Amino acid sequence: MGLPDFTLETLNSVIKGTLMESLGIEFTEATEGLIRARMPVDNRTLQPAGILHGGASLALAETVGSLGSILLVDSELFDVRGSNIQASHIRPVTQGVVEAEARIIYQGKNTHLWNIDIRDDKGNLVSTARLTNFIIRRTQP
Repeated sequence: MGLPDFTLETLNSVIKGTLMESLGIEFTEATEGLIRARMPVDNRTLQPAGILHGGASLALAETVGSLGSILLVDSELFDVRGSNIQASHIRPVTQGVVEAEARIIYQGKNTHLWNIDIRDDKGNLVSTARLTNFIIRRTQP
């Protein structure tokens, strides 16, 4: 409904030149109400202490949750805007890859609520987040 004729290749191409590309984020699955993406834990995403930066985790979480909402609405009629994100960081990661999984937990007319879990490459929970998106009707020019 959101992006016409989207494929993973299309989704990964539209992030060229953005923060998502800078962080190495790559979408791996996109279905109605479920989005997955991975991000490397490397010099782009580490803090000076050598562990995954919480801000990089939040960028990954907001990326998957926002895309999920975009795919659920008619993008010609509605914009999606993140309004609130809350996260708890559970354990540090120093290398490898993390994967985010976003699942919609509330799909209202004007608001979407997503739960996002980020796991390391061993499947351990690294961070968990809740994202609220506003669904805003576009005004006609």
